[in-house]
Amino acid sequence: MVASATLRYLGTSAQKARLVVDLIRGRDVGEAISTLRFTKKAVASEIAGLLGSAVANAHQKRQDIDVDRLFVRTAFVDGGPSMKRIQPAPMGRAFRILKRVCHVTIGLGERKEAVPATRRAAGEGAKEAAGAASGAKAARARRVAGGGAKAPGKAPVKAAAGGLAGRGRSGGKDRA
Repeated sequence: MVASATLRYLGTSAQKARLVVDLIRGRDVGEAISTLRFTKKAVASEIAGLLGSAVANAHQKRQDIDVDRLFVRTAFVDGGPSMKRIQPAPMGRAFRILKRVCHVTIGLGERKEAVPATRRAAGEGAKEAAGAASGAKAARARRVAGGGAKAPGKAPVKAAAGGLAGRGRSGGKDRA
């Protein structure tokens, strides 16, 4: 791990923060920042700041580091202490409210070489995917062509004239 950063006592539950952290785990730093920028969760901006701090820590550790080669190696969320509050309830009772906090940790790693702009080059993997797609299309064409015959003894079910007639009050057409 090249560098890490920890954000402690973030004012949201660990469950909500994990939804956002799961989006960036394993991604390149630039891609992770873009993902966080367009995520419609309140905690995304806090995690984006934490990711920027981790990049700054990596740059501080090694001045010659290439930011384009950094990726999110580890990202996890731990629960923190809960503040207990009381919500007044009817008949003199009280309901307990837990104000949850969490700790977020992001660790960055360095790839051997920078990731190209396209994730999958047009090689054997692309040819295999194209072959599988054409095989699926051929199978569907065979099913559609042979699907004209019906099973013997099966009569088609005719719908009632009123649409939802005979279904109680839901249709509304069977009332006088």
